[in-house]
Amino acid sequence: MNTELFIAKRIYKGDKRNGKRVSSPAIRIAIAGVALGLAVMIISVCIIVGFKKEIRTKVTGFESHIRITAFEHTSSYEHTPIVFSDTLAAMLAANPEIRHVQKFITKPGIIKTDDDFMGVVLKGTSEEFDWDFFGKNMQEGTVIQSGDTAAGNRAIISKEIADRLRLKTGDSFTCYFVQEPVRVRRFEITGIYSTGFESYDHLFVIVENEVLSTLNGWDADMVSGIEVSVRDYGNLDRIAEIAQDLFFEMASYRDRLGNTLYARSVRDINPMIFSWLNLLDMNVWVIIILMTVVSGFTMISGLLIIILERTNMIGMLKSMGARDFSIRKIFLYLSAFLIGQGMCWGNIIALAFCFIQDRYQPFKLDPSTYYLPAVPVDFNPLYIVLLNVGTLTVSLLMMTAPSCLVARITPAKSIRFE
Repeated sequence: MNTELFIAKRIYKGDKRNGKRVSSPAIRIAIAGVALGLAVMIISVCIIVGFKKEIRTKVTGFESHIRITAFEHTSSYEHTPIVFSDTLAAMLAANPEIRHVQKFITKPGIIKTDDDFMGVVLKGTSEEFDWDFFGKNMQEGTVIQSGDTAAGNRAIISKEIADRLRLKTGDSFTCYFVQEPVRVRRFEITGIYSTGFESYDHLFVIVENEVLSTLNGWDADMVSGIEVSVRDYGNLDRIAEIAQDLFFEMASYRDRLGNTLYARSVRDINPMIFSWLNLLDMNVWVIIILMTVVSGFTMISGLLIIILERTNMIGMLKSMGARDFSIRKIFLYLSAFLIGQGMCWGNIIALAFCFIQDRYQPFKLDPSTYYLPAVPVDFNPLYIVLLNVGTLTVSLLMMTAPSCLVARITPAKSIRFE
C-alpha cells in the first residue's frame, strides 16, 4: 500500500466526520491560477495555430504553394510569357512531391461602370484549375464551368468589388486594358466570392485564360506562369525545399522562346506576411512561459501554506519515524491533486471558449488589418495534450523546492506550533 498517497488523499478529500480539507482561500487562488494559466495557454495556441492556418490557406488559394514564371519577370502582374510544353509538363509530373499543376495568366485592367471605376487584376484560369478554394468561398452564383462555350465572357468578382461598384450576379461590366492600342472587353458576372482577405479580394477578378491570351496576342501554349501544389502542404519548410529543387531544375531548362524559368515558394512571394506570422510564434512562447511561471508561483505559495497548516502533522509523522523524503512525497502527491484540479477547470474553460468562438464567432477582427473577419481557432489535440503534460511536469518540478521545507521542521518545535 502506498502510505504517502493514502495520506495525501485524506488531506485532499478531508475527514468525513468534520469535513476538514484543503480549502483555504490561498489554495483556491492557487488552483484558479493553474486553471487560468492553462486556459490562456490553450486558447493562445488554438488562436495562433488557427490564425496561421487561415492566412496560409487564403494566400495559397490565390498564389498556390509554388509559382513558376519567367526569370526576367517584374513585380507587376504583366508577366513575360513562358511556354507550357509537354516536356515541361512531364518534368513536373515526374516529381512525386507535386500534387497538382495549373496554368494561369494575369493582366491588369480597369473596370468601368456608369458611376465608378476600379483598378483590378484579371486572373485567367485553365481547364485544370482547382476550384476548391473559390468554391468554398462563393457567396453568390457559381464558379466558371470548364468547357462552357460562353465562359470566355464570364467572370467571378469579389464581394468587395461588387459592393464598391454596385454589381451583382448576372450583371455585366466593361473592363479596359491599358496597352497599345487600348482594348475593351465586356464580362458577365457568374459568381461573387469573399475570402475575407481584403488585400486579394480588392484585387482579383477570375476569368478564363483564353480571353487574356487573345488580348496579349499570345499563342495557345503561352501563359504568365504555372502554379504548383505540393502534397505536404502543411509544412512550409518542406515547400521551400521543393521550390529550391525546382529552382535548380528549371534553371537548366529553356522553353522555345529561350526563357529561363524561375520557381519560388509562397513564402518567397509573400515574405512580409509570413515574417509577420513567424512573429506570432514568439508571442505564443512568451505567453506560455509567463503563464507557466505565474501558475507555478501560485502553487508554490499554496503548498507553503499547506505545509504551515500541517506542521503538527509533519512533527507527528517524524516522531513516528517517517523520513523527510516520505513526507515530501505526501505534499508532492497533494500538489499533483491540486494541479490536476486546476488543469481540469483550465481545459473546460479553454475548450468552451474555443467551441463558442468557432461556432458563433463573438470576437470579431478588422479584415483590413488582420486579413480575417473574426478570431480563428483550430483544435489540435496534440498541442492540447502537450500543453497539459508540460504544465503538469513543470508545476511538479517547481513544487520540489518548497517541499524541502519539510526537512527544516523538527518534532519538538512542531508540537508547540499553533
